[in-house]
Amino acid sequence: MTGLLDRTLQAYGGYDRWKEVTSVTAHKRFGGAIWDIKQVPGIVDDGEIRVWIKDQRTSLWPFTGPHLKTAYTPDRVGIETTDGDVVEVLDHPRASFAGHTLQTPWTPLQLAYFTGYAMWTYTAEPFNLTLPGVHTEEGEPWSENGQRWQRLHVTYPDTVATHSPHQVLYIDDDGLIRRRDYQVDIAGGSPGAHYISDFDEIDGIVVPRTRLIYVRDDANHPIHEQLVVSIELTDIKID
Repeated sequence: MTGLLDRTLQAYGGYDRWKEVTSVTAHKRFGGAIWDIKQVPGIVDDGEIRVWIKDQRTSLWPFTGPHLKTAYTPDRVGIETTDGDVVEVLDHPRASFAGHTLQTPWTPLQLAYFTGYAMWTYTAEPFNLTLPGVHTEEGEPWSENGQRWQRLHVTYPDTVATHSPHQVLYIDDDGLIRRRDYQVDIAGGSPGAHYISDFDEIDGIVVPRTRLIYVRDDANHPIHEQLVVSIELTDIKID
């Protein structure tokens, strides 16, 4: 574990406290252009979410109907009733995105996969950076808008479903992750610059409430006119 990662874990509540956490639940609001681009508007705009920290498992509801929810894991994603009855499933969902570009429409199950792995990546962080096979390495610092952030390069193993195997975290002097860079492999490798703010401490765990994700240009800067995804969490609870 790098010194920077250790400082970040402490800033978010500490490794030992995170080991005690089973899940995080919240009310969520999603915005941005991606839902129209992928021809799935309105499905995940507003509702509830639960992320199981250690299991790579996520559920959002309502989803395509008032009594339906998603059931995401890396190797299988489904739509279920709120009572747990299976409506539809997709095994090995990552393979279904082969040949996709940014403009390729998503099915509801593909939307469930994307939102499931993305929200697990974000919500389980920084604890998920300590999982077996995850490699971190400190990089050169980065200055932006008068701020100087340390950069942590992260390489994820095949056992972790996420945007891309290599991502970069930008960490402030308090140990908080303020930005992350990646490419969205299931959407043609589109590059993103993802900004994080509004940190709450809840039962000893720090959870950010606001995320804004922009297209990233060749100079590693966000294109603010191209907001791909926005995320707002409220009523956050730790189990």
